[in-house]
Amino acid sequence: MENQNALVVFQNKKIRRAWHENEWFFSVVDVASALTDSTDAKDYWYRLKQREVESSGIELSTICRQLKLESADGKKYLTDCANTRSMFRIIQSIPSPRAEPFKRWLAQVGYDRVQEIENPELSQARMKELYRAKGYSDEWIEKRVRGIAVRQELTDEWKNRGVREDKEYAILTNEISQATFGKTVEEYKAFKKLDRQNLRDHMNDLELIFTMLGEASTTKIAGSKDAQGFVQNKKAALLGGQIAGGARKKLEWESGEKISTSENYLDEAESGKRKKLKSGRIH
Repeated sequence: MENQNALVVFQNKKIRRAWHENEWFFSVVDVASALTDSTDAKDYWYRLKQREVESSGIELSTICRQLKLESADGKKYLTDCANTRSMFRIIQSIPSPRAEPFKRWLAQVGYDRVQEIENPELSQARMKELYRAKGYSDEWIEKRVRGIAVRQELTDEWKNRGVREDKEYAILTNEISQATFGKTVEEYKAFKKLDRQNLRDHMNDLELIFTMLGEASTTKIAGSKDAQGFVQNKKAALLGGQIAGGARKKLEWESGEKISTSENYLDEAESGKRKKLKSGRIH
């Protein structure tokens, strides 16, 4: 991953980046060079940090990471880098006309977010539009959106029952996935030849349905058994996954077809594959 797609291009300017802690970090001086007319991006970044401290008291270096990036001489040096969120914050401090499109976009995102908080249906509508733009059918989108709601109900239940976020959530999710499909999340992603992509965005209808069944069953069992803490909720996750896994095996037995498939939507959109599938059934 370190050497793959190590450069991106913006306005004919090369921006170095590094994959770190499961996300991209971008060279701050490269972005500054792309957005300003400065002939010395390193000096510009130094002065920008000084101005920000004087005007707002914020030290921009604290939202950066020093990562080794290849320089023009072919050697790697520690360089100030920022992830997407931190880079947006830095761009807000750059007084350049070239940065204005980014700032207007950020303002629009903030406005949209306020609207979504006041009216959650707007968030769901925007989500559906994004999936349509990526080539997903309405049938698939409805299941995906419902699956997101089911997942949210489950994580809310875990939070209320003393499960710590991130690592423990991941372990419990793997417990459900293993019992439902016989694969952990990472194993399933490898099976579908995915890298950083969201696994559920590459599931077909039945894979989404059984994922929902496993998580909805876990939520129900955790509530009925009043599971508290990680250990008890792990048992509930196993039981919830086993319910979905049992239903999956029963359907596979009766239909003679596997539910889990290595198919993904990297090269062809879901809607296109759906049309081909329907066409094949007709003929």
